Order: sequence, then structure tokens, then C-alpha cells
Amino acid sequence: MAEDQTKPVKKTQPTPFFQSMQREMNQFIDRFRGHPMSSPGDFFEALGAPAFPAIDVVETDDALEITAEIPGVDEDDLDISIANNALVLKGEKSSEHEDKEQDFHLVERRYGSFRRQLPLGFTPEGGAVNATFKNGVLKLKIAKPEGSSEPVQKIKISKS
Repeated sequence: MAEDQTKPVKKTQPTPFFQSMQREMNQFIDRFRGHPMSSPGDFFEALGAPAFPAIDVVETDDALEITAEIPGVDEDDLDISIANNALVLKGEKSSEHEDKEQDFHLVERRYGSFRRQLPLGFTPEGGAVNATFKNGVLKLKIAKPEGSSEPVQKIKISKS
């Protein structure tokens, strides 16, 4: 009669690297559950990254002042328009880097386009928009037309 030559297999615990990777993958998947994607910005927010470009909006009595950070984009690659009471910023970013040495040749390319739409609540009159672009920062000042400001109605919260 032959002896059973098999030895029990020793189970090992996952390494910290794989535990960490599993935890991050679970968190990544959980970010998408229960969050319907209504805009491209929602996708980036679910990833934990801000939508591109980052935008600041300041409202004054007579204008909206908008600042958008768009590093690495040329002015010629920007398309700025206003349609249906909304500001639309579109652009394309591309860069290429090449290193040649005796032992290696490295080429890196990055391409991507973006589109951001901001509701204004009004359509400015012709010539009422001032735009400047310098060092990757777009600044817009959009004058509000007469009568575009509605009175603010405060809502009182009752304690139940």
C-alpha cells in the first residue's frame, strides 16, 4: 500500500501591498455606487480629482467675475462661448517631451480635451464680456444686463 506523499499546503496571509491595493479598489468601486453621473465633472469627482479646469466664480452687483486655471493650454486651443444663458469653456491640452541619450530614447505625449459649462442665469448684452488669458489663467468679467438681478427671498426655517 502506497503512503500518501502529499503535504498540507501552508496558507499565507496576503502581503500588506495586496491588502492595501484591495482596500483602494473597494473604495474606488464604492465611489461609483449610488452616484449617477450627470456630467463629466461627476466622473472626476468620483475619482477624487477635481474637474478640469478649476474655476472660481465671484458675483458682484453688476457682473460675474470668473477665473479658470488652464495650465499648459495655448490661447489658440481655447473656445469660449455663451449660449442658452450658459458660459461654455472648451479646449484641448497637448504636450510632448522627448529625451535622447546614448543608451535610451524616451518620448512622452499627453493629450486631452475638456469642456465646462456654467449656468449664468442671463445672456449678456453684446460687448459686455471682457476676457484675458495670461500664464494659464483665464479671467472673464461678464456684465449683467439691466433687470437681470432678482430680489432675494429669505426662507425662515421653522423648528418642528
